[in-house]
Amino acid sequence: MHDNNAPDRNAPDRNAPDRNAPDRNVPDRNVPDRNAPDQDAPTTPAHSADAARDGIRLQKLMAAAGVASRRVSEDLISAGRVEVNGEVVTELGRRVQESDLVSVDGVAIQLDTSRRYLMLNKPTGIVSSLQDDRGRPDLSQFVSRYEERLFNVGRLDAQTSGLLILTNDGELAHVLAHPSFGVLKTYIAWVEGRVTPATISRLTSGIDLEDGPIAADKARILDQASGGRETIVEITLHSGRNRIVRRMLEEVGHPVVDLVRRQFGPLHLGTLQIGEIRDLTKAEVGQLLTISRSAKATSGADAGPDGTDAAGAASDAAGAASGAASDIDIDDRTDP
Repeated sequence: MHDNNAPDRNAPDRNAPDRNAPDRNVPDRNVPDRNAPDQDAPTTPAHSADAARDGIRLQKLMAAAGVASRRVSEDLISAGRVEVNGEVVTELGRRVQESDLVSVDGVAIQLDTSRRYLMLNKPTGIVSSLQDDRGRPDLSQFVSRYEERLFNVGRLDAQTSGLLILTNDGELAHVLAHPSFGVLKTYIAWVEGRVTPATISRLTSGIDLEDGPIAADKARILDQASGGRETIVEITLHSGRNRIVRRMLEEVGHPVVDLVRRQFGPLHLGTLQIGEIRDLTKAEVGQLLTISRSAKATSGADAGPDGTDAAGAASDAAGAASGAASDIDIDDRTDP
């Protein structure tokens, strides 16, 4: 006799596990893991620490530094125009640190965004100090608006106006200010009397001062007042000796009436008005960093005791960088 209450052997047992059902303890590879880090999401401090160890993709760091967009940066890398630590990089996945030396077309790129570089057209009557111990007007009035602790690269005496660099990059400041690296500075001097070509020749050939011989790297006459009362002279030199331009011109019989520094390495004062200050452009920063890296590399390897090799490297790098990129106190000296 058939028992209607007997279980059907062909019906599925509701209490038996379904062998075809997915195991809830095994992750589904097709379902995104919400706990996995998002590749494009902003990094947390823990993720930032990992990135600091592993580095950041080169094109991302270039874009963050303002070199170009990420896509254009990728094109630059693929074209072999980017170097990292002196080696050409074409791999888009290359990871770098902010401390790596990156350049594009031979011009250095500043990856460390904490560094600041400023140009001031210093007026006369201002001493080149951030805090003058005698209470005279100093540079503090120009840098108080900035958060960074800035210092001036070299000095201009109180009666000399013109281009003064301020930065918080000590390594760069050392290369730019120290005469052994040969970074050129150009001045325009209004002097008494009529300067002759023979006088210019004396300046470039070398004259003797009380602290030793000195020669201008370049000098030329720009203009002369009628009657020969004054002459405008352009003089270029890398020396940082105390009031050197004034003393050289006085030695040849033409005391300085007015003196302006118009150029420092690849930087030009341009249309910056007296008393104005501005950030350097990325191209200008690149030119300075190119000089700094070249000079430091040479001085660390081949420079002689007088620093002449480093000076040559800095001069060559200045020319290359200019073409491609269309209170640090080294001592108590005061530039002209």
